[in-house]
Amino acid sequence: MKTEEKVYNQHLEHSDWMSKMKFYGDEITVIKNRLAEIASKNTDKDVLVEVEHFQNQMIIQKNNVDEISHAIKIDEQALQQDIKNNPIAVDHRSAPYHNKEKETVDTFEKNFNELRTEFKNFAAKWM
Repeated sequence: MKTEEKVYNQHLEHSDWMSKMKFYGDEITVIKNRLAEIASKNTDKDVLVEVEHFQNQMIIQKNNVDEISHAIKIDEQALQQDIKNNPIAVDHRSAPYHNKEKETVDTFEKNFNELRTEFKNFAAKWM
């Protein structure tokens, strides 16, 4: 576990994470649309139960994306405030590493990828 990192590297990591959160938000929209398509073509009760499960999961994951994005923005604002307060040698300065945010992003990605795989198997069966 890192304790410090160069300020510039942390800024780059924030940018990368925000891009990932945008991607996942877009992917959630795509999955929601596919779920609507599956629901419209399949009226079997078992299928609709699974559709509802995935719809609920997409609501939860969208909320997670929003919360993670907010935490990243707050971390970036703190980094920018630190630079504003002390702009000297910012290229060489380190700051406390954002381990909590990194762990949150990594955990989200792992869980979302598992959910995506589960959804793909479901969609392949019913589309």
